[in-house]
Amino acid sequence: MKIGYCFTGSFCTFSKSLKSLEELVEKGHEVYPIMSENSYSKDTRFGTAEHFINEIKRITGKDIIHTIEAAEPIGPKKMFDVLVIVPCTGNTLAKLANGIADTSVTMAAKSHLRNSRPVVIGVSTNDALGGAGKNIAQLMNYKNYWFVPFLQDDPVNKPKSMVCDFDRVCETVANVENGIENYKKIY
Repeated sequence: MKIGYCFTGSFCTFSKSLKSLEELVEKGHEVYPIMSENSYSKDTRFGTAEHFINEIKRITGKDIIHTIEAAEPIGPKKMFDVLVIVPCTGNTLAKLANGIADTSVTMAAKSHLRNSRPVVIGVSTNDALGGAGKNIAQLMNYKNYWFVPFLQDDPVNKPKSMVCDFDRVCETVANVENGIENYKKIY
């Protein structure tokens, strides 16, 4: 299966997301990396952009899509069977829920969805049980969106924060793949 794998600016979860990316590659999927402009260019206390770019390239063996212009052909060329956005920030959730395509990742999603293909979301936001909650709920009601199971990551210190279970990214993709195969058999 061909997978587009997107990173957005939840830098504190990049190391966990890299493990999920690596697991998908090890399972034999052809994975194409996509990074939002901020995740591609910002150094943070969690690591440098260069470090993460190098790791992603090492794992996938592919160049990273990191501009709107490079992401736009994803739909017309039907490049991926599944698009994965892990981590998906509250900002990206809001843009997806409201049809805004002003980053490489949101353009990738918009372009991919034009063919009614699935998008897997791995929530990572400090505001999931606040303002971002309505966007999560809205996306859950949209066709072609799948969610990696998510939970509160620190209910005492960050009571509105939720993050996906990174150990279940591959399981979610497998469920999507199974759904696709079942769909193809029916029609």
